[in-house]
Amino acid sequence: MTEYAISRNPATGEILARYPMQNAEQLEQTLAHSAQGLKQWRATPLEQRLTILSQLAGQLRQRQDELAQMATLEMGKPIAQARGEVLKCADLCDWYAANGAAMLAPQATQVENQQAWQEFRPLGVILAVMPWNFPLWQVLRGAVSILLAGNAYLLKHAPNVMGCAYLLRDLFAATELPAGVFDVINVDNAGVSAAIKDDRIAAVAVTGSVRAGAAIAAQAGAALKKTVLELGGADPFIVLADADLDEAVKAAVIGRFQNSGQVCMAAKRFIIEAPIAAEFEARFAAAVQALSVGDPLNDANYIGPMARFDLRDELDGQVQKSLQEGARLVLGGEKLAGEGNYYAPTILADVSENMTAFKQELFGPVAAITVAQNAEHALALANHSEFGLSATLWTANLALADKMASRLETGGVFINGYGASDPRVTIGGVKKSGYGRELSHYGVHEFCNVQTVWKNRR
Repeated sequence: MTEYAISRNPATGEILARYPMQNAEQLEQTLAHSAQGLKQWRATPLEQRLTILSQLAGQLRQRQDELAQMATLEMGKPIAQARGEVLKCADLCDWYAANGAAMLAPQATQVENQQAWQEFRPLGVILAVMPWNFPLWQVLRGAVSILLAGNAYLLKHAPNVMGCAYLLRDLFAATELPAGVFDVINVDNAGVSAAIKDDRIAAVAVTGSVRAGAAIAAQAGAALKKTVLELGGADPFIVLADADLDEAVKAAVIGRFQNSGQVCMAAKRFIIEAPIAAEFEARFAAAVQALSVGDPLNDANYIGPMARFDLRDELDGQVQKSLQEGARLVLGGEKLAGEGNYYAPTILADVSENMTAFKQELFGPVAAITVAQNAEHALALANHSEFGLSATLWTANLALADKMASRLETGGVFINGYGASDPRVTIGGVKKSGYGRELSHYGVHEFCNVQTVWKNRR
């Protein structure tokens, strides 16, 4: 019996499409296709690879509306944010097209009577297991650097956004990229395992949950294959008493509620210094209450539905458990009535370290506020987590901010700003948020064979 990946509109519950999943024979055909494409691609001059990235940027801009609408229909992203995601992907392609040559240039070193230099060679076909929350950006932020290095990219996307996956394949097909170099597999967990074991897969990139990352890393490790993991986060958003409260509140709203709160690297635990805690809570609640919730195809709405109905149930369970544990409900705290998968923008206060809302990742429109007695206490609270993706710190004392940043156990720190990603700098985490880096030249080199070449001068 054929199994299907089901694309469902979370705003209505309507099934948009059913995509047949591949059997073992079809997976074999795709792997063979990728391996064949790799042979041509790794021999393609770098200058031509850069040109193809520019072509991809053009395709993204040309088909912006189509791509944005697919993302909105499949996972509920508000349409204005979806259009922004497409343009961000195009800018990413342009940046790598302009700077990629320098990243892959040989690095020479004199070693006594010999010449030595390091070359950046492709590893092979990279399997990428990607999530639904940024169905275009999450794919391309890794794929572009992986392809730039001369690798092939095989995408296993989340089942609920397979329409986005196939649209991305169409975009690459409209460039001069050789066939098979960017391809898609639609398989279950057993299919992923089979792909990891296959000798044609050189390495694996995963963005997703801790459970998924650990399972895939274990399989890849057994096959002696490299992995790069970007997993969950419970990012602290620290506001000290001397902070610009107006700007901090604005950043808090965006940092928590963009993409309907479904962001890995986003503010989740709001750690507020005691003298300003009450004022921050009041201002934050007023700003969140003013956010419009509704049809994600309507530009006026900032918050759309959650992507999956099961995840809304899970989020509501975390909220209710936190309330039972002693958290105070400031705002929201319930599923919204109707056929759509909406959850009320929610703020929990008086959240302590032993509560669910503090310990677990809240992947949806829910913020948890914890009061810190001073800066040192705030730092301790921030680091009291199994996650370490990013952190945000608001204070007028920049010298203190620098010292605190050096002690935050995270892959990224934002001082007087909020979580963002940019191709010029890396993204990645520590602890259970994963390992390895994406973006910048580090992201390119993650999937390179850094080959040292020695030449005797005598």
